[in-house]
Amino acid sequence: MSLPIVYHPNYVAPLPEEHRFPMAKFQLLYELLIADGIACRDRVYSPEVPPSELIELVHTSEYIRAYCQGTLDPKAQRRIGLPWSPALANRTRVAVGGTILTAQLALQYGLACNTAGGTHHAFPSYGSGFCIFNDLAIAPRVLQKLGLVDTVLIIDLDVHQGDGTAHIFEGDPSVFTFSMHCEANFPGIKQKSDLDVPLPVGLDDDGYLQILAQYLPDLLYRIDPDLVLYDAGVDTHVSDRLGKLSLTNTGIYRRELQVLRTCVAAGYPVACVIGGGYADDLNGLVYRHSLVHRAANEVYHQFV
Repeated sequence: MSLPIVYHPNYVAPLPEEHRFPMAKFQLLYELLIADGIACRDRVYSPEVPPSELIELVHTSEYIRAYCQGTLDPKAQRRIGLPWSPALANRTRVAVGGTILTAQLALQYGLACNTAGGTHHAFPSYGSGFCIFNDLAIAPRVLQKLGLVDTVLIIDLDVHQGDGTAHIFEGDPSVFTFSMHCEANFPGIKQKSDLDVPLPVGLDDDGYLQILAQYLPDLLYRIDPDLVLYDAGVDTHVSDRLGKLSLTNTGIYRRELQVLRTCVAAGYPVACVIGGGYADDLNGLVYRHSLVHRAANEVYHQFV
């Protein structure tokens, strides 16, 4: 049986041709996973748009309504960094549904991967940094509401701090936020995660993986979560336009194996989202995003 993977054609919404957000990567990632035999069509799950009351577990009804209707004020829209359209409003909700579904599949099968997700800069009443609704926050709240989990550990290895997620769960012992990020990078004003590990500019593969190994096993032992949500951002890569770290493809693959083996071998289900990645070489970027699925496929057949 193959690894459960979540994808929807609506993960792609039109953007202006010159826009720097690489929207095409979601469809290209799915096509690459199919072509390389990592994803099998009969184990690709399609999410639905979640009802507003589930998004309201994290976001204010006023913000949800204004965004979905296209009535956000221009300043709030600029903070998101993506031009509004009905297709994009639908896309962001489908992607949230994808992370909810990925988390449910992880509980069922032990490991599952979304082909989108990781919108960790979204706050309850506003979006930021290409993030509109915070899937990493909504998914735990939905699973808690359904009685499927009590405690969730969010491992956020995107190069940028998960500031929205940190803010949403600050003071909430049921969701532990762990963010390992480049210190001298967006956001300029950091929030307080349960555990923040700021990294120096230019950190390489070995240095990065050694730091991760110092924290991850102990975290799992202390938190003992019912579910791990893993944000596998690849903007840690040396060629990323927004990154400032110096990981290679090999280093990112080693990172994915390190996270997934450590969690799954210890019996913790893991739901993966792809997080950030920004590069002029779109094919290279898509390949980097596929590394978490490739590692998950290996771990799935080894442990699950």
